Amino acid sequence: MATIVPPPSKRQKIAATEKAEREAEEARIPEGLGPIRIQFIDQGTGKSAGPAVAIDVQQATVKNLENLLNTLQAKDASERTPYRFFFNQRPPDSGSDEASILDVDRDIYTSILKPGLKTTEDAIVLQYAPQAVFRVRPVSRCSASISGHGESILAATFSPATSSLLATGGGDNTARIWDCETGTPKNTLKGHTSWVLVVSFSPDGKILATGSMDNTVRLWDVKTGEALGGPLKGHTKWITSIAWEPYHLQQHGKPRLASASKDATVRIWDVPLRRVEETLSGHKGSITCVRWGGIHRIYTSSQDKTIKVWNTKSWNCLHTLTAHAHWVNHLALSTDFVLRTGYHDHTKKVPETASTEAKVVAARSRFESAARIDGVITERLLSASDDNTIFLWQPSSFDPNSNSTPKPLARLLGHQKQVNHVSFSPDGHYIASASFDNSVKLWNAIDGKFITTLRGHVGAVYMCCWSADSRLLVSASKDTTLKVWDMRTQKLKEDLPGHKDEVFAVDWSADGAAVGSGGKDKTVKIWKN
Repeated sequence: MATIVPPPSKRQKIAATEKAEREAEEARIPEGLGPIRIQFIDQGTGKSAGPAVAIDVQQATVKNLENLLNTLQAKDASERTPYRFFFNQRPPDSGSDEASILDVDRDIYTSILKPGLKTTEDAIVLQYAPQAVFRVRPVSRCSASISGHGESILAATFSPATSSLLATGGGDNTARIWDCETGTPKNTLKGHTSWVLVVSFSPDGKILATGSMDNTVRLWDVKTGEALGGPLKGHTKWITSIAWEPYHLQQHGKPRLASASKDATVRIWDVPLRRVEETLSGHKGSITCVRWGGIHRIYTSSQDKTIKVWNTKSWNCLHTLTAHAHWVNHLALSTDFVLRTGYHDHTKKVPETASTEAKVVAARSRFESAARIDGVITERLLSASDDNTIFLWQPSSFDPNSNSTPKPLARLLGHQKQVNHVSFSPDGHYIASASFDNSVKLWNAIDGKFITTLRGHVGAVYMCCWSADSRLLVSASKDTTLKVWDMRTQKLKEDLPGHKDEVFAVDWSADGAAVGSGGKDKTVKIWKN
């Protein structure tokens, strides 16, 4: 149901005009402030981009700073990179461990000088981080509406290698692989005897894993649609979540898989040998989500209100995080996007097929680039709960020798109902959260500060997905619509009605070319620009 907005009244028009005039006045930079010295620091490595430079305050807009930084780096017009700029209100030598990062979104005067954080006498240290050099265009139309599933579609995910392959799982006991170029079914994967709740591609895109209410995990050849042997049996209740071992950590020819279940255990499967390598037990309730991190850690969340951190070398439980007061519904890692896509990037240039080593190097390089903050490889974790809160954690800062309970970096408050889904933007700068209070909220991923609420849905929001360039967000809701949000304006970009019932699953392809969705109307829809 697309929400039709009524035309504005005369009073609303006057209020909008007054607001625009007020904003224009606030945005005006006073004359005669003189120059200010700026030092650029790479947020990833902590290294300086060169000496401090003086720039007139009136000229210190984000666009001009971007041009200045590119000039300092001796880049010609064809190599120029778009950047985001940040100001640390608590510098490292302040003696405080707590970060407070300010996003410079318009100009130096409005963000730093006007609030009194610095004066024109001070040298300002600006951190910078590159934005995606490619741009994903917002999806605006339904290019294919494909029926096939006999019951509700419960899960959907694109192949990391291409936007032409979408996998879905449904209540009709089947998983299906769809050809998004032609809008037709490619393979129907039959074998499960109950609902298929989870579908997940391996990082190289060659194997699809499915988890079902029949307590089993099945593996499928993506190319042929054939089952790779029988079901992986071991769990005593249904499968709730699946995570593949990151490509850069895999032994050659021996990928591993983690499956979480309502039976309160996680099983680690040796995929080629099709046997359980390890069983992780310790939770007292159903495990809701499992994530396999890029620095030899597995993270699990449970309805016992805890999150556990496991070492993937010794399989010991390193930490139990107990901050939540109700079920923990979902986990997200700041490196989720690069772990999911492995060595595949926006250029679509895959290292030589014969050279597995080149692929591993490419995957490790992408991971380290995404995880590096101030020169340190750092993986951050998000947890969303039925207690209406989200916690931001930094597991790499936990002391493995301490018995004290690790503390979160930030507690994200604001949702009025259960938080169902959380996600980091691929560039690691934003957090999006979807809730049963009909809203999506945006947060700063560095310090957890609230940014804005994206309102428009008139039903519970089930999940949200980022575009590969982190500039767009799509959300799926009980109100039968998808909505695309623009991060620059932080407003609704596209309203996508079309589904006839609740939308349970949505995914944005890794190359940004398509969005796939499915839900209660049993129909898969492919959205393109």
